[in-house]
Amino acid sequence: MGLEDLHEGMVLTGTVRNVVDFGAFVDIGVKNDGLVHRSEMAERYIKHPMEIVSIGDVVSVRVLAVDRERGKVSLSMKSV
Repeated sequence: MGLEDLHEGMVLTGTVRNVVDFGAFVDIGVKNDGLVHRSEMAERYIKHPMEIVSIGDVVSVRVLAVDRERGKVSLSMKSV
């Protein structure tokens, strides 16, 4: 699967590859990992993404946006 196959609203399963202060990078099977911003991880406020996920976790995510030009994918874990 490539970036051209992704569209908004798709629900995918991925693996958390890295956790940083502002979110988590998730391998969803395309060249670049997608980003789940910490505001898109839970319905409640979280201080740090490690409250919700750890590296290696398998998570369900929804595609929010695909920037094919820059190779970036925005993801959400809310309401999945």
